[in-house]
Amino acid sequence: MASYQDQSYQAGEAKGHAQEKTGQMADTMKDKAQAAKDKASEMAGSGKDRTVESKDQTGSYVSDKAGAAKDKTCETAQAAKEKTGGAMQATKEKASQMGESAKETAQSGKEKTGGLMSSAAEQVKGMAQGATEAAKNTFGMAGADEEEKTTATTRVTRSSARTD
Repeated sequence: MASYQDQSYQAGEAKGHAQEKTGQMADTMKDKAQAAKDKASEMAGSGKDRTVESKDQTGSYVSDKAGAAKDKTCETAQAAKEKTGGAMQATKEKASQMGESAKETAQSGKEKTGGLMSSAAEQVKGMAQGATEAAKNTFGMAGADEEEKTTATTRVTRSSARTD
């Protein structure tokens, strides 16, 4: 019987050792799993930090470039506005000068035309008077004074017509 008890004792002892070894291995695995979990968490946090930092740098870069582009656009628009304003002012001045020149030319033409018309009107008037006196003279309707006047007017009218 002793052998049965020895075997039972040895079996219990082996079982206890096995349980102890299993517990130790479980603890070791648990520690390794926790370490792996901690390392993964640490790496994820680090990756997140780098991503945020990269995003911030990229955002800053893009923001800087966008700001520079906006500034350049504003400068270009201002320069175009100033150039357009100058061109408009020059155009106004040129139009004003041209209008004044046209006004002066029209006035000069009016004066010349008025002088010609006045001269022509005087000639026509003189010729009409001369023709009237000549007609009166021809039909015997003119008096002695009128005949002398008609003859003088006719001579003046004919000499005026020859000079023109």
